Amino acid sequence: MHSSKDGQRVIVRAWLQRVNAGAYDLVVHLDRAHRLHLYPDPVLRRPSAPVAEITDETRAFVQEMFRIMREKKGFGLAAPQAGRNLRIFVTEEHEDFPARAYINPSFIALDGPVEVGEEGCLSLPDIRVHIRRPPRAAIRALDETGNLFELWNDEMMARCWQHETDHLDGILILDRMSPMDKLVTRRAVRALERGEGHA
Repeated sequence: MHSSKDGQRVIVRAWLQRVNAGAYDLVVHLDRAHRLHLYPDPVLRRPSAPVAEITDETRAFVQEMFRIMREKKGFGLAAPQAGRNLRIFVTEEHEDFPARAYINPSFIALDGPVEVGEEGCLSLPDIRVHIRRPPRAAIRALDETGNLFELWNDEMMARCWQHETDHLDGILILDRMSPMDKLVTRRAVRALERGEGHA
C-alpha cells in the first residue's frame, strides 16, 4: 500500500517517462500557464524576435493568445502581453475582418495626416489616452499555416494594427500619449508601478 505522497511520486515519474518518450509535447503543455502581463513587466519593453518557423507550438501559443484576449474582453493582443517576445499579435472579429493571427507583421504603408483617437491597453487596465496615428494602413503578415496575406484599412483596424505592432517593438501607449494625458493618468500609472494592478 502506498501513501498519497508515494502515489503522487509514481504519477509524476510516469508522466515524465511519457514526456521523455515523446508522448507529450512538454512546451505546448506548459503554454497553458500563459497569462496577461501588466505594466511594468519587463517583457513589455523588450523588442520581439521574428518567428523563425511556424510549428504546432506556435499555433498552440496563438490559441492561448486568443484565449487571454477573449477572457479579458480585448480587441487585440500581442505576444509580449502573453509573456513571450515573438512577433505575433491577434485581433478579434470586426466588421468584414475575421478574428486573425498576424505572424511577423510589417507595414506596407502608413498614410494620411495623423488623427487623434482614444486607445486603451489590456496591460494598462483602466487607462485610456488619446494617441496620434496615421489613419490608413496596409499590413503584410503570415497566418497560422504560414500563408502570406496583405490587408488594408482606414478605420479601427488600422489603429489596432499600429497599436499591436508597437507592442512588438517594446512601445506602449504611455510613450505616445500627450502631456495632458500623462498628468491625468499619473496616479493610475504609479499604482501599476507599485504592483497594484489586477489583470
